[in-house]
Amino acid sequence: MKLIVAIINSDDSQNVLGEITKAGFYATKLSTTGGFLRAGNLTLLMGVEDDKVDELLDILRANCRKREELTPVMPAIEGGIMPAIPVQITVGGATVFVIDVEQFYKM
Repeated sequence: MKLIVAIINSDDSQNVLGEITKAGFYATKLSTTGGFLRAGNLTLLMGVEDDKVDELLDILRANCRKREELTPVMPAIEGGIMPAIPVQITVGGATVFVIDVEQFYKM
């Protein structure tokens, strides 16, 4: 048994949730916020049998895509007001942790 912790971009969440549900997986959803951009994320906690891990990872790969976006960044300057400068950044994708689970109970 494995515990899969997947942190995905909120923009990808509907597709991911639909596909994992269609494949018969269950997930606990936690709304989270990223540190750098303070962007909305969804963290999924999923208990998965060892032989199903690759199937779940394939679903995440297919539905969590990276993309480029422009985001305004305020320059740090003393004594004046500067307009925000748009910076191109990569968002999306997924951060996934696969953790061994010694015991699992569903009560």
